[in-house]
Amino acid sequence: MSTVTIQEAQAHLAEWIDKLAPGEELVITRDDQPVAKLVGEPRGPRPRRKLGFLKGSVLYMADDFDATPGEFAEPPR
Repeated sequence: MSTVTIQEAQAHLAEWIDKLAPGEELVITRDDQPVAKLVGEPRGPRPRRKLGFLKGSVLYMADDFDATPGEFAEPPR
């Protein structure tokens, strides 16, 4: 984890963002107090999602789940 002042970050932010490795952290400080943290994200294509991996995770669904709420109902004509 690296630490920089807000003044340094303003001058070099784009450069540091390009150089952050996945998972690497950069803490930005003001008056020696942390105010923000940048974390490098993995670059490149994301892994494919596996279909059905949440199957069976919905344990309850209200009876009126798909009903239109009263405040959104169309007014009578």
